[in-house]
Amino acid sequence: MDHSHSVGREAMRPIIETEGLGKRYGRTTALTDCNLRVPAGRIVGLVGPNGAGKSTLLGLTCGVIAPTTGSVTVLGHRPAAGAAQLARVGFVAQESPVYSGLSVADHLRLGARLNPRWDTSLAQRRIRQLGLDSAQKAGRLSGGQRAQLALTVAAAKRVELLVLDEPVASLDPLARSAFLRDVLDFVAELGVSVVLSSHLLGDLERVCDHLIVLAASRVQLAGDVTDLLAVHYRIAGTPAGLGDLPAGAEVIHVDRTARESTVIVRSSDPIPGADHADLEDIGLAYMTRGAEASVRGSSHTPVEAQR
Repeated sequence: MDHSHSVGREAMRPIIETEGLGKRYGRTTALTDCNLRVPAGRIVGLVGPNGAGKSTLLGLTCGVIAPTTGSVTVLGHRPAAGAAQLARVGFVAQESPVYSGLSVADHLRLGARLNPRWDTSLAQRRIRQLGLDSAQKAGRLSGGQRAQLALTVAAAKRVELLVLDEPVASLDPLARSAFLRDVLDFVAELGVSVVLSSHLLGDLERVCDHLIVLAASRVQLAGDVTDLLAVHYRIAGTPAGLGDLPAGAEVIHVDRTARESTVIVRSSDPIPGADHADLEDIGLAYMTRGAEASVRGSSHTPVEAQR
């Protein structure tokens, strides 16, 4: 699925670019040697197990925290470098940050006061569509309603980049589906780029066209989904009967049982008889490989899709 909508010069500039980006908290390494170049106009899925560094990367992107090493630019500028830059990025952190004691209407009034490009008509239309009572306190809303209110406030800022940190983690399947559908609507309506982190690979597969896989505080894989799907294969069979692989093929992960092995392979050449891996296969394979390499004390060079 291609949600690209930027044109001309803006489309050539990455929305996020990092070089040697790292973050440590005392002796704990949260992110190491992160090198990314994320094209404009994408819905980016950021996936990884708990503790992989997803929230750290998003916090660095939004300027909530400062890097220990390396650099990051967002929309061509340093994160949080003044009011103008802050107004270009919307951030919805984990647990959908809304103020329990404030009403829905209070949130919209606060948004209008704090954001120079605030779109009152969009915010009010969204609240009506969601069926929210403007007078109700946010603390009395359901988890899904709080997430939708946070998304509405972020989108009504008329941002160029929307950063969502595990926004659906605590929601039931119906609320998750509604939230992700609304993210797609905002992309279509506002022309906004999105970075969405989750450990729910199935959700990301439905909406994302660019994937970043983190494991053990390192980027394991990054690229456009169409490129990644084109070069990854899933081979199932008996351990002795997997056949020869093309020259240059790389085995990413082998999942063995007594009766059968499943192998995820990256190959620029077709593999006869093999099925293309889906995004969940690919994400799990790179996450597992990264975690296993970390335990062994080694690291794989991150793989990027050729663009």
